[in-house]
Amino acid sequence: MWQIVGQDNAVSLLERSLDKKALAHAYLLVGPPHVGKMTLALDLAKAMNCDATAVPCGECTSCLRIASGKHADVQIIGLAGDGDPAEARSQTEIGIDRIRDMQHSACLPPFEGRYKVFIMEGAELLSNEAANCLLKTLEEPQENVVFLLLTSREELLPATIISRCQRLELFPLAVGAAETVLSSRWAVEKEKARLLARLCHGCLGWALLAAPDDVWLKERSERISQMLGVIDAAGYGGRLEYAARLASQYGKDKRAVQDVLDFWLDWWHDMLLVKIGCAEAVTNVDLSSILEQRAEDYSLAEIKGFITAVQSAGRQLKQNANPQLVFEVLMLAIPGRGV
Repeated sequence: MWQIVGQDNAVSLLERSLDKKALAHAYLLVGPPHVGKMTLALDLAKAMNCDATAVPCGECTSCLRIASGKHADVQIIGLAGDGDPAEARSQTEIGIDRIRDMQHSACLPPFEGRYKVFIMEGAELLSNEAANCLLKTLEEPQENVVFLLLTSREELLPATIISRCQRLELFPLAVGAAETVLSSRWAVEKEKARLLARLCHGCLGWALLAAPDDVWLKERSERISQMLGVIDAAGYGGRLEYAARLASQYGKDKRAVQDVLDFWLDWWHDMLLVKIGCAEAVTNVDLSSILEQRAEDYSLAEIKGFITAVQSAGRQLKQNANPQLVFEVLMLAIPGRGV
């Protein structure tokens, strides 16, 4: 049974390839974080090595060993060689030594399965040397070896690598579908499923991480309090101090700061929806009454203007603009409530 949810087109294509024994030697799985790329990659690895008639069964020795990360012929390559989170945080790219080790392993026959499968998580993080080394491997594919490259930023990968992979794009689930599957398949309480289905933006993996652990929702509450405190600041000093903190954090963890910007964007987009009479579509569905009160403090033009400012800040950061300046301009663009 395929564990991936809501990616029927990708699954159908892979099932046909398996039936015809016409698998590509390399696949590029593209989609936003937590959309299910790793789940699909592991599903395919199981299907290629499954001992049952209907693959992947999820119950045979091979499937169970792949699921537990113990199968000798299925390797996951990412920032941390041994899955050490501390090591992963200290790295910024996948180096050439990792790819050379993979090349050596790919030249050896499968040890316990039919296929060797190499899953590269965050393929956009390949160093230039590593990407060139990988390219040579993709140009000379080995029999019974399949490479699965996972990326949320396809534009950062060399076109030469993309051209040598079969591309599979994974799309976010609709809110209703995510809510249904959280309730029915993972037994998430109804109201919590309703909220998580909106907060995850169709990326079910995030919702599944957040569902059993209230730390995620507690962190969200803290972000809301912090954001409202900045918005309600009596002068510009507090906003500029917050801008400085964001700039400092950006130098250490770009992804975390981008998450903050995405959070701000969600909040102001929700106020826009409330303002135009579409409150049923808001992301922060548990805070609808607060959003309605807040939306009354701004005109539609002010809300739209600040949404544009947040989007512009995100683009400027990707273009390597000065983070301090970007965040200061953004904070000063907050409409005038409390200033």
